[in-house]
Amino acid sequence: MRTYNGKKYKINIITSDEENSILSSTDKEMDRRVEKAVAVAIEKAKFCNKPVARYNIKTKQAYLDYGNGDK
Repeated sequence: MRTYNGKKYKINIITSDEENSILSSTDKEMDRRVEKAVAVAIEKAKFCNKPVARYNIKTKQAYLDYGNGDK
């Protein structure tokens, strides 16, 4: 349970095993579209030499990934 602006929200994290029993086909389609939109936005930013914010799970640090390969 998380609180935001005085209101409490419950966030459920769904594993891939639970996906078929919880998500509807419309939810799954929306997830696929969002994933594709993010991938296209990242590719566009790289093409335009704009930095992309990334997160390294192992080091638990955020960093900027530039189109020329610099970090």
